[in-house]
Amino acid sequence: MKNLSQEINQGKLFVYPTDTIYGLGCDATNQDSVEKIKQLKQRDKDKPLSIIAPSIKWIEQNCIINTDLTKYLPGPYTIILKKKNPDFLNHVSNTDSLGIRIPDNDFTKQIQKSGKPFITTSVNLSGEKPVTKISEIPQSISKRVNHIIDNGPLTGRPSTLIIKGKEVRR
Repeated sequence: MKNLSQEINQGKLFVYPTDTIYGLGCDATNQDSVEKIKQLKQRDKDKPLSIIAPSIKWIEQNCIINTDLTKYLPGPYTIILKKKNPDFLNHVSNTDSLGIRIPDNDFTKQIQKSGKPFITTSVNLSGEKPVTKISEIPQSISKRVNHIIDNGPLTGRPSTLIIKGKEVRR
């Protein structure tokens, strides 16, 4: 891909590998793109989405830290943190909290170069099982994204939640 940061900034939709399963994402600050992802997944518009943070520093600037981030990030975890400003990224999560990930893989490092928070949600219809191979992506999604990055079969377990410093398996 010629310039991933440019594609992210243009609001493009991506299917991409994480360190667990395939994700569906876009620039989290682009409200139109976020809405498209919710529509593609047939997801309740009020159900919060998580983001891949551009950096630990970004997390510290925007969230109230209640756990040792370096213990979990990068890694197969989603840390639920309170937002410093409850209205921050309200179209992503209309609660006072935000799910934060930094998957431990090369594609995440490319995403982070954009400096933007990036939507991370499993690439499946809401309620269906997560996708571990590109061939499993529902056509209703694969036909409507701009880029599909195939990294072969993935491990297949969604990230572990960290809520108030405690692990919660899904």
